[in-house]
Amino acid sequence: MQDLKNKILDMVKDDLAAIEIALKQNLNPQLDLVSEIAGHILFSGGKRLRPLLAVLSAQICDWKGDYVKTFSTIFEYLHAATLLHDDLVDEATMRRGKPAAHLVWDNPSAVLVGDFLLARALSIAAVTQQPAVIEIIAQITENMSQGEIHQLSRKGNLDLAEAEYMEIIRRKTAVLFQGACRASALIAEAPKEKEAALAEYGFNIGLVFQMIDDLLDYTLDTHALGKVVGADLKEGKLTLPVIYALRAADGKDRLVMEKIIKDKNFAVNDFKTLIELLHKYGGITYTQKLAQNHIKKAKNTLAVFENSKPKKILMMIADYSLVRQA
Repeated sequence: MQDLKNKILDMVKDDLAAIEIALKQNLNPQLDLVSEIAGHILFSGGKRLRPLLAVLSAQICDWKGDYVKTFSTIFEYLHAATLLHDDLVDEATMRRGKPAAHLVWDNPSAVLVGDFLLARALSIAAVTQQPAVIEIIAQITENMSQGEIHQLSRKGNLDLAEAEYMEIIRRKTAVLFQGACRASALIAEAPKEKEAALAEYGFNIGLVFQMIDDLLDYTLDTHALGKVVGADLKEGKLTLPVIYALRAADGKDRLVMEKIIKDKNFAVNDFKTLIELLHKYGGITYTQKLAQNHIKKAKNTLAVFENSKPKKILMMIADYSLVRQA
């Protein structure tokens, strides 16, 4: 797993360096406070996967323009904005191993800097002067907002169905990955077939990214996770491993699981018991297998492209998405 990660990082090091420069150069706030708060979330160890997918999607379509690095920042700004807002809504205390921004500053400042990042993303999209691209970015922001509202409205509900969970993660996560890949195909003026293939690739990668993220919540390693372990449950969010295990559990074990889930201040031993039950009833395995199916779909969509370095990296990213541990 670590070897695969290192291989990918070595192959994209120049692109990542360019993305990092673009993120700093294109922020353009008028106030130092905005820079401080935005920087707290933007430059605290993010993977840069979303902008990297945007860059690779343009490259696989043979686009040579430099603007794609600037364009790619849209997807990191959007992501950072949602993190600022979500941490506040969820009353989260930690993000990427650091105190959440609303605790370092205050709630209004965190919200408004999140709004600034959303607006900055739209401004960069507007420079393309392509209505289709601007529409994609607008749809992403709309979908992510509705996904979060949907999840918020179902917090603590033990009857959340798998289909509803999938719809939530489609909106709050998958559409951003999908949009990063599809919009880059558009600015590269790729044929419709390739645009559709990249959109499908990004969509499936996004679903898997969220599913694996949800699996990682069931670890006891706060340092590796970068946030408090069991955070999803403490915030009342039911994710696929729990949804599946609750459905499969017998009456006695289901009552045990429900009691732990309802107790937002559960002890470590209770959390360990829950993890054991997730394994016992196949919640972990089911989520992993479903993620594997989506990765297979993602890789299959790239068949329309000839072999190239960008294609190889995209295939490797798909494989790594399944085995990442942070």
